[in-house]
Amino acid sequence: MQNLKVIYEDNQIIVVEKKPNIPSQSDKTGDIDMLTIVKEYIKEKYNKLGNVYLGLVHRLDRPVGGIMIFARTSKSASRLSNQVREKIFKKEYLAVVDGKPEPKSGTLEDYLYKDERNNISKVVKKEKKNAKLAKLDYELVKYNEMKNLSLLKINLHTGRHHQIRVQLSNFGHSIYGDQKYGKRGKGKQIALWAYKLTIEHPITKEKMEFVDYPEPNGTWCILK
Repeated sequence: MQNLKVIYEDNQIIVVEKKPNIPSQSDKTGDIDMLTIVKEYIKEKYNKLGNVYLGLVHRLDRPVGGIMIFARTSKSASRLSNQVREKIFKKEYLAVVDGKPEPKSGTLEDYLYKDERNNISKVVKKEKKNAKLAKLDYELVKYNEMKNLSLLKINLHTGRHHQIRVQLSNFGHSIYGDQKYGKRGKGKQIALWAYKLTIEHPITKEKMEFVDYPEPNGTWCILK
């Protein structure tokens, strides 16, 4: 069984940390994925025989690390999916970006178009066919003048393909280590991390907030 960091679990949900470069679910690479890892964990811990139910509620891009939640029953999967649609389900991110944003906090609104063939998204005009509104809030947490890097908190209002990466790049502050949209940190791990998740428990309706920070080393030493 893979080394899995479990943040919270009960008989309805399980909240875990996804390490960078692990797919959220199986893909064409055939590499081990989070859905499989968590299923194996449950199967082993609870001596489950046969197939283990696990609902994929949301995804993180493969290079991105941070918090993921999975549903352990179909009822919880359905209710959590409804929370995503109703924007009760909230994800917040940390990002290390090039330069220092001005103003120090604000909202970015763009229209994005997904290029399926090349698996990238682009900022386009509102009128372009299949363009979708993308909206996020950002806040400067810390600025390292020597390295000209900033630590930002990001609050997503929409969940578009590569949204944070594309919008910040278009804003002139691309994420350090972003191999597709960035300028700095080529060959490095992307400095984007899903650090906070807020939900209503699918059964008890209790508001729950989970927080998980990356290890403060490498690019993330800016957290110190």
